[in-house]
Amino acid sequence: MMTVTMRESNGRSGHDADRAPPARQPATPPVNAIANPPAEPKRPGRGFGLLFAELKRRHALASRPQPDGVETPASKLLLAEFASLAFPWGYAARHGKPKVAPTDSPRSVMLLPGFGSHPWRMAAMRRALARAGHSVTDWGLGWNLGASEDRFERLLSRIERVSRAEGRKIVLVGWSLGGVFAREAAKALPDHVEMVVTMGTPFSGDMHGNNAWRIYHWLVGHSVDKPPVGEDFSAKPPVPTVALWSASDGVIHRHCACGRPGERDLSVAVRCTHMGFAWHPVAIETVARVLDAPPGMLETSKAKT
Repeated sequence: MMTVTMRESNGRSGHDADRAPPARQPATPPVNAIANPPAEPKRPGRGFGLLFAELKRRHALASRPQPDGVETPASKLLLAEFASLAFPWGYAARHGKPKVAPTDSPRSVMLLPGFGSHPWRMAAMRRALARAGHSVTDWGLGWNLGASEDRFERLLSRIERVSRAEGRKIVLVGWSLGGVFAREAAKALPDHVEMVVTMGTPFSGDMHGNNAWRIYHWLVGHSVDKPPVGEDFSAKPPVPTVALWSASDGVIHRHCACGRPGERDLSVAVRCTHMGFAWHPVAIETVARVLDAPPGMLETSKAKT
């Protein structure tokens, strides 16, 4: 009698069905996973640690002692500065409107604001010079938040664009730190800058000769004597340069803003506060007179400075 061998429906014999399946080999990790293991997750609070370290560094900068022999404006002068900063329209109304006659030699003018200021602070000067017939624009960078390589490069680009659009060189009028930018820009772009006018700008002597360097260190994070823009602020630009200064300036010492012969072509004393350089009628009228001066005025005035 013949025996028929039964097979499972899957085609394997019963003997094969009882056999255990081969052991599964563990997967081999990819080569990239071995060469580049996943980065460890950042520890919580690391960002706060970096922020604390930066604040500590800036505090150390701001806490430096005043260099020996470097004078700053008298503290009593700061009272008028705070008042004119808090109530600029009241001070402007008290001193009246600037009297600026129409110009016979219209120029292209760019206004550069001071540290921590916006171009609107110089709006009174812009309107007065525009009414006189000058083509006036601002630096186009918004708030002046301190010296940086990026901000300086963008300023140079704007000066070139405005100069080409106007078809002539432009006059840079810089207030405080804006004047430092103006002087350094004129050194870099003498073919696009006609003249530089600084107002209460600390370009001469020790850069600690002012009442604002500690605040600057806190807010910007670099020392005033090691800025990322320029090397020698006292070196005169290769264009006519006029320095406006005030004995009533409560922020920048008058010697730093006046400069020495050879560091500028002409220095002019103005009776106003440091904040007043942006809006005071006397400051605006002085800038207008400088713009209207004949080409040889600066050369003939060197012996008087």
